[in-house]
Amino acid sequence: MRGRRMITGANPGEPVIRTAIFDLDGTLLDSTPDIAHAVNRVFARHGLDRTEPSLIAEMVGNGAQRLVGDLLIRQRIPAAPSDIDYLTAAYLEAYAEEPLREGRLYPHVAEDLARLQALGWRLGVCTNKPQALTLSILEATGLGSYFLAVRGADSVPARKPDPGHLLAVLEDLGGGTALYVGDTEVDEATAQAAGVAFRGVAWAAPGRLSVPEAARLSRIADLAASSVA
Repeated sequence: MRGRRMITGANPGEPVIRTAIFDLDGTLLDSTPDIAHAVNRVFARHGLDRTEPSLIAEMVGNGAQRLVGDLLIRQRIPAAPSDIDYLTAAYLEAYAEEPLREGRLYPHVAEDLARLQALGWRLGVCTNKPQALTLSILEATGLGSYFLAVRGADSVPARKPDPGHLLAVLEDLGGGTALYVGDTEVDEATAQAAGVAFRGVAWAAPGRLSVPEAARLSRIADLAASSVA
């Protein structure tokens, strides 16, 4: 098609990949300030300590309930599963009230997604955020129109790192060969378990990826020039 560049494999016979699925937090959006604000607000309401956003950034990726549980462990607060459930629900309620308070897209994300879309890429989101919150954030950031499929943690039987979560998004996109773009070991493990190629981002927090820094995406648009087997 005129004006549309095909992305080919490095060698003859390699599959053409024009399907990309993205994690949200830490990959497309720096949401740490909003996550920290919401969870610290709820913890303070219950007499618990505040946690620095920089520490919370190191703990994000496994979903809201895991984050709350890890924060309680860090503060050496014994908690029954029902306590964690209660605090998680309160945290998500607080977050939903201000889904985009201080969070910001990483540089060039919107324009790069627009470029991929114009080149005919099928784009999706696979995140451990709840579905409704994810859709609210995508709408608030103006990214919603770029994605043909979005799956939050509560829209699948098991969330990342269960490979079924990522494969559900791929199925929604029509199947075929894809790659997954993320910023944490959770994303990396999910892609590996699903048999999907993985690309890490250069702005991932230190120590969260095993992908060498030299092999990471410096920006999302780099996918358009990649040769992926």
